[in-house]
Amino acid sequence: MLDSPWLKSSFSEDSGNNCVEIASTGHHVVLRESEDLSRTITTGPRAFRNLLVGIKADIIGATHR
Repeated sequence: MLDSPWLKSSFSEDSGNNCVEIASTGHHVVLRESEDLSRTITTGPRAFRNLLVGIKADIIGATHR
C-alpha cells in the first residue's frame, strides 16, 4: 500500500472512474486506472518524465499539422 496520495487529472469525469491516477513512492512512480485499482504499473521517475514529454510533444505536433 502506498503512503502517498493518488492524484487524478483535473480533466477526469465527475464520477472519477475514467482516468489514470498516479502516485509517487519517492523512488518510483505508480500508475493505475481508476476502474481497476488493483492493477498498477510501476516505473522510474525518468521514464515517466520521458513518457510525459513524448505525449506533450505529440499533442503539440498534432495541433500544428
